[in-house]
Amino acid sequence: MSPVLAGVLQLLALVVALGLAYRPLGDYMAAVYSSKKHLRAEKWIYKSIGANPDTEMRWPAYLRGVLAFSAVSVLFLYLLQRVQGSLPGSLGFASIDPDQAFNTAASFVANTNWQSYYGEQAMGHVVQTGGLAVQNFVSAAVGIAVAVALVRGFARSRTGELGNFWSDLVRGIVRILLPIAVVGALALVACGAIQNFSGIHGVGQFLGGSQQWNGGAVASQEAIKELGTNGGGYFNANSAHPFENPNGLSNLLEIFLILLIPFALTRTFGRMVGSLKQGYAILATMGVIWLGFSALMMWTEFAHHGPAFDIAGGAMEGKETRFGVGGSSIFAVATTLTSTGAVNSFHSSFTGFGGGITMLGMQLGEIAPGGTGSGLYGMLIMAIIAVFIAGLMVGRTPEYLGKKIGTREIKLAACYILITPALVLCFTAAAMALPTPVHSMTNSGAHGFSEILYAYTSGANNNGSAFAGLNADTQWFNTTIGLAMLLGRFLPMVFVLALAGSLAEQKPVPATVGTLSTHKPLFTGLLVGTILIVTGLTFFPALALGPLAEGLAS
Repeated sequence: MSPVLAGVLQLLALVVALGLAYRPLGDYMAAVYSSKKHLRAEKWIYKSIGANPDTEMRWPAYLRGVLAFSAVSVLFLYLLQRVQGSLPGSLGFASIDPDQAFNTAASFVANTNWQSYYGEQAMGHVVQTGGLAVQNFVSAAVGIAVAVALVRGFARSRTGELGNFWSDLVRGIVRILLPIAVVGALALVACGAIQNFSGIHGVGQFLGGSQQWNGGAVASQEAIKELGTNGGGYFNANSAHPFENPNGLSNLLEIFLILLIPFALTRTFGRMVGSLKQGYAILATMGVIWLGFSALMMWTEFAHHGPAFDIAGGAMEGKETRFGVGGSSIFAVATTLTSTGAVNSFHSSFTGFGGGITMLGMQLGEIAPGGTGSGLYGMLIMAIIAVFIAGLMVGRTPEYLGKKIGTREIKLAACYILITPALVLCFTAAAMALPTPVHSMTNSGAHGFSEILYAYTSGANNNGSAFAGLNADTQWFNTTIGLAMLLGRFLPMVFVLALAGSLAEQKPVPATVGTLSTHKPLFTGLLVGTILIVTGLTFFPALALGPLAEGLAS
């Protein structure tokens, strides 16, 4: 079988698997967030944290819950790393330095999972399982909760109430993430991923030196890191490491877990607003972009440019032979079009255009299908921008799902889409202008610029993947990328929840002959065009200085 055919078949297998899971999972999540009943385990949690799950919250209260919970999480994870040297199960590792502890705490709480450290050489079992793995669950649940609050804003009328944050958080963990993660972990163990609490042990002599590995609860952390679109790896090589991702089957399973909830949430959205067709329109938009990026990435990486490429069957530099070009390309697109950040190959070694595709996927806002929750609310913001543009074309006040998009709503949507570009471009410009940060670049010229642009794109968009080659474990990068992650995660949530509250207070307006049909292919095309033009062109000058310049020169 040719490598190209193998890649295409893998892509088709993913489409079929996601299609089979789409309806049952989407309907189940809609039922979870619409139910009035609480499980016994959930009641114990509410009692322990002193929360009343039946109290409805307006958007300021919902936002306070999100920010307060996340602030406590950052503080807890920071302190856990700072005292690691005194904890049992630390494997002899010292406590984490303050700047790196801040960066890691911000990263995992923000669902970014950017790592400026070697996991197997820095983090013991307690920090990995009691700190990082726990945040993989709760940060993903926070994202889903915010998305559900926005959906309720469209579905409800004449009320500012958006549900209860604590109830949405707990239900997301207990009823959705935990059950699927358990099944996913068992499947990964069956594929060969490790799951233990082994200490550091030697595995043999190589080239005159000894090789050592430490074990860990890898499969369970791998499952939730992909399912929750987190991305932080137990080992520095991340999903390229055979302990995390042993073979081609586990590779497909991990890509499936990455895409599962973000795609299924479009069904949840359609079910909760009372129109499955609206969910299908959002799904079609996500699907078109994802399939287009996947096909483009495979084309750039399979293109042959000399004898070495011909022999290898494509651009194999930086890729694992057990996955090949196809499996690596599909994984790279899935992880950068979502907020996952896991990698099974090293994006710095992709072709110039291939590296640009990974960056552009994040710069679109990671909305195709995006992160758990963040992908859906990001796409709904873009839908509001699209109907606003359509309204300008025909001179009519725009409407979406029976809600008028007025001055307040469009200002909130505009602020949302301006945050991450401002963070990425300002931090990148500062790093390139100052004398010290550029010393962290392994490469010079366009590729070196791409290393820094990718780092801030990944951080501000809460992706977490790295271009590789950049030494990010410095005070400058630990601090600035940490700030970019926190601001890029929580500032957009402020505008999302404010928008949700504004929509929930409105009285629905009846559809007329002049109302734009937002469930038809025409709107899907408009939405795809809006995403590519409004967000993609924002970064075009920066991309032209980095990956485009490199690709054209090669």
